[in-house]
Amino acid sequence: MLTTAIAVTSLAAGYVLGRVRPWDLLDTWVWRRFTFMGAWTESKPQAVLTIAAHVLVRPRVSYDIWRRRNDPRPPERAPALRFRSTTDTEEPTP
Repeated sequence: MLTTAIAVTSLAAGYVLGRVRPWDLLDTWVWRRFTFMGAWTESKPQAVLTIAAHVLVRPRVSYDIWRRRNDPRPPERAPALRFRSTTDTEEPTP
C-alpha cells in the first residue's frame, strides 16, 4: 500500500513539474536578466543570485564562460582579409 502511494505521488509530482517546467522558467529569468536588465550588477546580492542561477541552470555554458575569461593566452585571430584590386587593367569605355 505504501509503495503504491509513493508511486502515485511520484507520478503526480513528475506530471506537475513537467507542466510547470521550473528549470525553463528559471532559465528564462536568467536570460532576461543578462539580456535586457543591465542594472542587475548594481546590487551585489542580486548579481550573486543571478550568477548562481546561471550556474545552476546552464553549468556547461557557465564553465565555458569562466574558462574563456580566465584564459591566460590571448584568443587566436583570424588571418587578415584580402580584397581584390578595384583598378581594372583596361580603361572603361565611356
